[in-house]
Amino acid sequence: MGYEVFLDLALIIIFAKVFGILARKLKAPQVVGEILAGLLLGPAILGWVQASEFLATMAEIGVVLLMFSAGLETNLRQLARSGLVATLIACFGVAIPMAGGTALYMLYYGVHSFSGPAFHEAIFIGCIMTATSVGITVEALREMGYLKGRVGTTILSAAIIDDVIGIIVLTFVLGLKDESLSPLTTIRNTVLFFAAAFVLGYVCYRLFRKYDQMHPHTRRIPIAGLALCLLISYSAEKFFGIADITGAFVAGIILCNIRDSKYIAEKMDINSYMLFGPVFFASIGIKTSIDTMSVSLLVFSVLFVIVAMVTKVIGCGAMAKMCKFKNNEALKIGCGMMTRGEVALIISQKGLKVGLMTSDYFTAVILLIIVSSIVTPITLKLCFNKWKDTECEEAASEEAVSDDATASENEAAPAEATEAPEDNAAKA
Repeated sequence: MGYEVFLDLALIIIFAKVFGILARKLKAPQVVGEILAGLLLGPAILGWVQASEFLATMAEIGVVLLMFSAGLETNLRQLARSGLVATLIACFGVAIPMAGGTALYMLYYGVHSFSGPAFHEAIFIGCIMTATSVGITVEALREMGYLKGRVGTTILSAAIIDDVIGIIVLTFVLGLKDESLSPLTTIRNTVLFFAAAFVLGYVCYRLFRKYDQMHPHTRRIPIAGLALCLLISYSAEKFFGIADITGAFVAGIILCNIRDSKYIAEKMDINSYMLFGPVFFASIGIKTSIDTMSVSLLVFSVLFVIVAMVTKVIGCGAMAKMCKFKNNEALKIGCGMMTRGEVALIISQKGLKVGLMTSDYFTAVILLIIVSSIVTPITLKLCFNKWKDTECEEAASEEAVSDDATASENEAAPAEATEAPEDNAAKA
């Protein structure tokens, strides 16, 4: 490793942050700007930064930290309260896009066998479509005042469960890559990993919880949490053949209910925000190959975006309808689940690493993130403008009445205070 890596890191950090800020001002996800920064710096355009083993390692650490943070921010109580409805919507929101993506790849490239490397690649393309990122959706619903309604809470809960199911599916799909393992062996290893994670995770949770009570808000807790994340990530790959990002996500889930979980997440975010996150997202752009872009790949990318978005609407919307939601509510839920973001990139990065996809297909994934981030808020606003959410509007009006009553009481209080001395004087 030469000293040139310091220049590479400096360029990545500066360009990623500048482009990230520009993307945010244009109402797009910040990661889109960071990816475009990598595309500009990489061999595709300027050629100032080249892909290297060092950057690949840094990006891998960035992925692990991102998934650890995602686990830490998971609300298990909310998942428990969301119940069967959100779980069913999430399951269909994973199954239908995965089937659609697999079918698209098989039909487009003429894969006729349900076994072998080509079929595994087709399944992986479907796996990329499973991930939902509701950051844009949440912001749009919050602006319109519909986040706390039945539709908004269902979208939020289903998206969280969607990510959990997507990680489990990814674990299984990556296991299929190893031809020395049968599907039954892959299932067995996956079950054993989650069983071991449940038992050891409970022990670790109790230890962390007790230590957190004895020494609250100390820097040792995030350090120990990071060590736990790295150990479980290592054990997942080494002993079970499970993706390291699955281990990192599980580590976050283990610690998400201790009192200082937010404190740990804040410390992890510092590392991700300053260095590892920008390197990871920029590395996607650096690896993206435009030179090999052909008309065939461009057509596939467009179809990939269409299928990924439509199948989410169909999967989540159809199940919402079956769960007694109205037609317009089911459409809102389906549209709210269309967005893709960091998890899709993380899955793609893992597939590239194990050889389930080539860097050419990053173009399709990036295009999906950009298009879904633009289309989802627009479709949500159109749906809510056409079909008002009366439940949210009534709740908002009740809160407004309550606020007015509180304000009136506060205004009346000084008047009563000024009248009191006059009453006392009269009594005297």
